[in-house]
Amino acid sequence: MDQAKYSTLYAALQAVPDPRHARGQRHAWSLLLTLIAAALASGQQHVWGIAHWAALHATEIISLLSLDGVDWPSVSTLYRAVQAVDVAALHEQLAAYSATLTSETTPTTRLRLLTGETVEGQAVDGKAVRGASAYGEAVRLVSVVRHGEGTTLTQIRVESRRGEQTATPPLLAKRDLQGTVLTFDAGLAQRALAQQIYDQHGHYLMVVKRNQRDLYNTLALWFDPPPALAWQPCDGVVPVRRCQTTGKGHGRIEIRRLESRADFIAELDWPGVGQVLRRTCRRTQLKTGLTSVETTYGITSLGWHQADVAQLEQVWRGHWTIENRSHYVRDETMGEDRGRAHRGHTPEALATLRNALITTFRARGWTNIAAALRHYGASVANVFVLLGATTPRL
Repeated sequence: MDQAKYSTLYAALQAVPDPRHARGQRHAWSLLLTLIAAALASGQQHVWGIAHWAALHATEIISLLSLDGVDWPSVSTLYRAVQAVDVAALHEQLAAYSATLTSETTPTTRLRLLTGETVEGQAVDGKAVRGASAYGEAVRLVSVVRHGEGTTLTQIRVESRRGEQTATPPLLAKRDLQGTVLTFDAGLAQRALAQQIYDQHGHYLMVVKRNQRDLYNTLALWFDPPPALAWQPCDGVVPVRRCQTTGKGHGRIEIRRLESRADFIAELDWPGVGQVLRRTCRRTQLKTGLTSVETTYGITSLGWHQADVAQLEQVWRGHWTIENRSHYVRDETMGEDRGRAHRGHTPEALATLRNALITTFRARGWTNIAAALRHYGASVANVFVLLGATTPRL
């Protein structure tokens, strides 16, 4: 079945099924979801704030949406709605909507390989919803986020008392991985996951840190062997490829060096491995002159014939899109970690709506999400135009 396509967030919300019993319903389900989304887009961070915003602007909203004679939902009604929503259906509809948007500010990171194949970078990582976890059961979500623009493509909640490693395989099993290179931090550098991606015809780049002691030490030994075992060029072929980049920002200078080997990968016994990597990052604080050096290793399914080290550095750095343009924005700008609502599906539902709103803001040309929230928070009419529930006034 073809995936639904929606031109507006409002249309996508209307397609989310109503989980309530038909008897006793007083409010349209699409109205409840639209009010929640509009309040979030206006800068409200908590369910009580959402309900208060809806009550304060009830008269104007009723006029905008032509809702004369409709009972206005109470705080408890909105709270029950966000608890009861089918989060899988909500995410499916909003993901279909987000897929129709193209960011005008940051293009998708697509990499043209040496073979001519084009792949899209997608970051996979988990995020704790700390506010909800502090007042109820721990809530952790694993997301797939497109490099560059930061669009959340899919998301799943980690089951209680389980780890991200258990949630990620079923999350990826539902996706077409052909033409993608998935990036993972150290917590998800798992052999079984690499095998799954390889079987689904995708590519991967996995970061390896000291939590994987044996693998980390093996890779370290390959790049820094004892003198008696140090590699020597054979027939003029140097088995290590290198690139170096420099960046300046956040009050520091950062020199990044990436090295790659592919000559001993058969000995690693890792599914689909094409290269092993070492990344050394030297950071110097401009004010103090203090310098720190961090070394991490990596494994990728992309071979030397497919990607050079400069391309792999681009993919490696692209992974941090998920933190900088998704998780951080939800936590700090939209207040996700400060929310206390934890019952039912509330944390996951609000996170899904925030993901869709971030994508919507960026598609409308906003580079500063905080500024976007202030803009739409100042005008009820504008926020409903943003959602597509009304048309702009002439």
